[in-house]
Amino acid sequence: MTYCAISNIQLNLEKTQQIGSQPLETSVLATDNDLVALAEKLSELEVPLKVLLQALAIAAYDKAAAYRYADNYLNNLKKQEQLLLESSSNLRDS
Repeated sequence: MTYCAISNIQLNLEKTQQIGSQPLETSVLATDNDLVALAEKLSELEVPLKVLLQALAIAAYDKAAAYRYADNYLNNLKKQEQLLLESSSNLRDS
């Protein structure tokens, strides 16, 4: 029974590779310079220490994922600030 399951897995893997699925990304660990750059990126705006530590923890395993996390957080923060500015200007205009 185990041999059959392993054979099925191998066949499914071969089919997936033949279909032309995208190759999996390999994770690259962040260097000390990468960690400093990531910390500088997150210091562009005022972010909680928890966010900085989370990004650094992610970078210990996957540098690209840590940068995506930081970018997403900063983009969301900037959008929130923009919405607050727009709503306050609308209130003043009313």
